[in-house]
Amino acid sequence: METYTAMRHFADSWGLLAMALFFIGAVVFVYRPGGRKQADQAARIPLEDD
Repeated sequence: METYTAMRHFADSWGLLAMALFFIGAVVFVYRPGGRKQADQAARIPLEDD
């Protein structure tokens, strides 16, 4: 039962902080300058003929 308590305390503090930082990083990555051009190029890859 002590393992559950330790994991719960970790998830309530550092785990939440890690998930929040990951979310903020993902949002910044998506909305960075020049991101649309790269996303459009990546979206066209399956449609290109080899």
